[in-house]
Parts: sequence; C-alpha cells; structure tokens
Amino acid sequence: MDGVFGQGGHDVRLDWGPVGAAACGGDVGVVVDVLSFSTTVTVAVERGTRVHPCPWDDERARALAAEHDAVLAVGRLEAVRDGAVVAPSLSPAGLLALDPVERLVLPSPNGSALAAALTLAGSTVVAGCLRNAHAVATWVAGALDDGRTVTVVAAGERWTGDRSLRPALEDHLGAGAVLSHLVSAGHGDRLSPEAWAAAALFDASAGRLRRVLHDCVGGQELAGRGFAADVDVAADLDASTAVPLLVDGAFVDGART
Repeated sequence: MDGVFGQGGHDVRLDWGPVGAAACGGDVGVVVDVLSFSTTVTVAVERGTRVHPCPWDDERARALAAEHDAVLAVGRLEAVRDGAVVAPSLSPAGLLALDPVERLVLPSPNGSALAAALTLAGSTVVAGCLRNAHAVATWVAGALDDGRTVTVVAAGERWTGDRSLRPALEDHLGAGAVLSHLVSAGHGDRLSPEAWAAAALFDASAGRLRRVLHDCVGGQELAGRGFAADVDVAADLDASTAVPLLVDGAFVDGART
C-alpha cells in the first residue's frame, strides 16, 4: 500500500485503474468495469459458465482456450452475423441470446488485465457491477467481518492518444452501487472519503440510472456501435445474485462456494 495515497486509514477504499489498485492494495479487490467486462462476467457466471479472464487478444488467448478446452470469446462485431448472435463476446446481451457454455476465455485489455494485476498483488478478486451490486456488497461485508480490507477498483477507459486513464462515469456508478449497499448494511464508518463520494454519487443517480447510463460517454459509444442492448443489461440494477470470484484463474460464483 502506497502511504497516504493508499487510503490506509480505512478498511474500504476506492481508486481507479491498475495504478490505483496497486496503491491501495487490499485483501479483496473488486473489479468494476460496467461496460462491459464485469457485467459480461456476471451474466456468464450466473448461467453456470467458468470464465477465464485474459488480458490479451492474440495467440496467448487461443493457447489459454486450448489449455482449458474452453470457447474463446470473439469481438462484438464478429459475434453478430446477419442480425443474429453466433458466438460469445464481451457483449452481455449477446451472451443472454446464446446457450451458456461450460468454459469461456474472455479477452479484455481492461477488466481482465486489472484482475490479473490484483491477483499478482495478492488480492482475492471479485467482479462487481450494477447488475450484482447488492450480492457483491453482501459478500464483501462478510470479508470485512472476517477482518479483511477491501479496495473497489473502477476500471475506467483509455484515451486513444496516449493510453492514459479516462475515468468512466459508468464505473464510478457501479463502484458506488456496491459501496452504497455497504453503507446501508452498516459499514459506512469503514469507508474512505473517496469510497463515500462514490456511494453518494450512486445515491444521487439511482432514480434515473438507466437514462444516465445511456446518456454517458460509454453508453453513447456502445449505442453508436449498435450495442445499446448491452447498456440495458448493464443498467439492470441488482438483477443477479452471482458473485464472480476468481479461483485458480477462472471466475466462478462465490455466492455458491
């Protein structure tokens, strides 16, 4: 944990991206990438799929799929043909249109890379989003009761020019939803000011969450590419009881283990 920047005086912290995750540390790391890694993982896990996150979309991803006899997710556009979804991808709505697979390798340079970085740092990793915010908060509350510290990491996006972090409203809201549920469960005094602010942002937006998600930059970007349905799935607050927990390199439902 990186001194004052690690929010070490608090059991529950909030920061952004891999640098923020490394600074805050934490026994538990909650990856929040609402559009769409965390939401896609949640949809897959709630349907019984083991999800192997992969930071790369190249031969290494293909090798990982072969190693685990898993289906390799493709790009969103590649997954759709003649108006029908034909293969799994990072599209959560697309996954819901397909029969679930047993094992899925999910390349993602953002959410998967963050999960890998947290694992290397020694954190237990779960995936959180709006869709499973209450379930994740309940699981995290149990970790806090066991004396563990928690860092909620909003993934954000990357600027195309210099690849620097671009904070994303949808991830701030997803993190805030988990944290707001923690406050409601009586853990508010354990939150850092940064975590408190995220919870307050969610509370202020909860009454028009779907509209905010569609109107924000990330929602408009997906809709412009023809994937507005993914925003609807992501905005379905507390629709899932799944808690994707990274175990031996794959996300499984921690609520069932």
